[in-house]
This record gives sequence, structure tokens and C-alpha cells, in this order.
Amino acid sequence: MNDLRFRPAVDADLSTLVRLRDDAARWMNFRGNTGQWQPGELDEDHFRRIMEDGEVWIAELQGRPVGAWELWWEDPEAWGPQPPTAGYVHRLMVDRTAALPGTGLRLLRAAERRVAEAGRTLARLDCLAGNARLTAYYVDSGYHVVGRKEGKPQPGGTTKSYTLLEKPLR
Repeated sequence: MNDLRFRPAVDADLSTLVRLRDDAARWMNFRGNTGQWQPGELDEDHFRRIMEDGEVWIAELQGRPVGAWELWWEDPEAWGPQPPTAGYVHRLMVDRTAALPGTGLRLLRAAERRVAEAGRTLARLDCLAGNARLTAYYVDSGYHVVGRKEGKPQPGGTTKSYTLLEKPLR
């Protein structure tokens, strides 16, 4: 696991990001979590827009992409207007065929470090309301449930309800 490296995504990574997201959606659906992500919801343009307005990070193991995440500096659709004290982690994705156990937590910790490096004191994220397994994962990772967002817009125009979580950073 010491070989896990993190780097900002570039345009050449766009197809990899779509593959990671679609594979993660298939994995979730296979495990019975059919409400959060669906394959084909996000395309290269989505990740390109995030790279312009926020950050997208790639995790590599021995040069092979094994995960990624988005980092936003604001998220008014979920959190409303906020002072610039938080970074918002989105789409934490792990390649289940290549990543070692614990990779998801390592990605989450790297995202938190990046938020702290930017001078922000909170890491925030959300997950589908009712997804007890994922909520427990984040709580076990040091996050606290701080609210719920009803009717958050999704790709394709649907809305879903989300649990809001945050973690103070030192």
C-alpha cells in the first residue's frame, strides 16, 4: 500500500474517470445499493467541468489507476450558502478489481489532507439517505451526521435525499 500515489487528474484521465465511476456504480448495484449511482449517468464532460471548477484526483498503484475522487470548494445544492471553511468530497471511487483493502479510506484521508492544505477546517460529504452501510463507513471514519438534504438534483433531472456528514480537520 506504500506505493499508492495521488495526483490531480488531467484531460487524458477523463475516460478512466468515467470507467471508475461506472464500475463503482455496477459494484454498488450488485451489492443491492441500487438507489445511489447508475452506470452511464456521468460522462467525460462532467469530470471536465469539475476539473475546471474544483479538483479531481486519481489514485494509482504501481502506475495503474485504482481510485479517484472529486473535491469541490462549495456545494450550495446540498449545503446551502456557506462560508469558505470546508472542502466537499464527492464521488469517492475505488476499482474493486485492482485496489487493495483499505484503499477507500486512504483516498478519503488524502482528500482530507488536501482540504486542510487549502486552509479549510472541515471535510464534508453526503451519501444517499437510507444507505446505512455507507453512512456507518463514514461515521467509522470520523465523520458526524449533521443533517439531511431533501430533493437534491441529480444527473438526468431526478432528485434524491441525502445524509450530510462532516469532519473537523486539524
